[in-house]
Amino acid sequence: MTHPVKAAVFGTGSWGTAFAMVLADAGCEVTLWGRRAEIADAVNTTRTNPDYLPGIELPASVRATTDAAEALRGADFAVLAVPSQTLRANLAGWAPHLEPQTVLVSLMKGVELGTAKRMSEVIEDVTKISADRIAVVTGPNLAKEIAERRPAAAVVACRDESVARRLQAACHTPYFRPYTSTDVVGCELGGAVKNVIGLAVGIADGMGLGDNTKGSLITRGLAETIRLGVAMGADPLTFSGLAGLGDLVATCSSPLSRNHTFGTNLGRGMTLQETIAVTKQTAEGVKSCESVLDLARRHDVEMPLTETVVGIVHEGKPPLVALKELMSRSAKAERS
Repeated sequence: MTHPVKAAVFGTGSWGTAFAMVLADAGCEVTLWGRRAEIADAVNTTRTNPDYLPGIELPASVRATTDAAEALRGADFAVLAVPSQTLRANLAGWAPHLEPQTVLVSLMKGVELGTAKRMSEVIEDVTKISADRIAVVTGPNLAKEIAERRPAAAVVACRDESVARRLQAACHTPYFRPYTSTDVVGCELGGAVKNVIGLAVGIADGMGLGDNTKGSLITRGLAETIRLGVAMGADPLTFSGLAGLGDLVATCSSPLSRNHTFGTNLGRGMTLQETIAVTKQTAEGVKSCESVLDLARRHDVEMPLTETVVGIVHEGKPPLVALKELMSRSAKAERS
């Protein structure tokens, strides 16, 4: 008899915990790693994560630990669900415990500051393992809805299609439908840039600009994501799928989206520091907007919306001034 698939999930935030549930519901044995002993204890004794998913009962096949070596022992998959900018330092501590068969899976939607590396590239850099053993899960996956077992779809991407299919089988449940892809670059860019566009739409909503503005921002945001993706070798069709448009629409239209909520507070006139103070969880786009813009400049790609978000978030530009600048850019053909 074959043994059940074993998965280690690193990060006890809302998405790490929800994905641990998905894996368990799909039949995996799951060990959830967290740095805080009180959350690990709560998972093991009350079957809940009171800080991030209160009131959601976790399956019996999810247990928690603060010991990375224990979590990784015999793991077929090591799922990484920590804030993007902390990945490198964290992974350096976990890497010595990786076993030869373990596939690393990124749930993170960000681009590293300074290096402008995608998360799969950071994983490769730190662990020195082959890109064929690194996968990405992305799509319209708001953690709370998935934890409530509401229907959702996702993309599981790996350069090696057989690895993508193995991961697909390990997280396929009646409510979570994963599709496979080999376009890791496109899938990661779709996830990272949509957070930046989510901030832009949130700012517009906070300013009370209406649905025409929202529709325009989503569409033009997708256009600049595709421009960057094509310059980096991604398949443009990826961006019309779940990793691109699907994730973008969910992020830009849901009050559950951290980036949208963060942007809304900025649009209502709160300062960056005030907004950070009321935001309990990481809004990846706040830091990633700078690294996405860095990536765009390295590839000589124009990303005016991303530039506008960086101006508002990091350079203190008033949203109304930024909006006027954006709207007064020279006219051009839509597909140029």
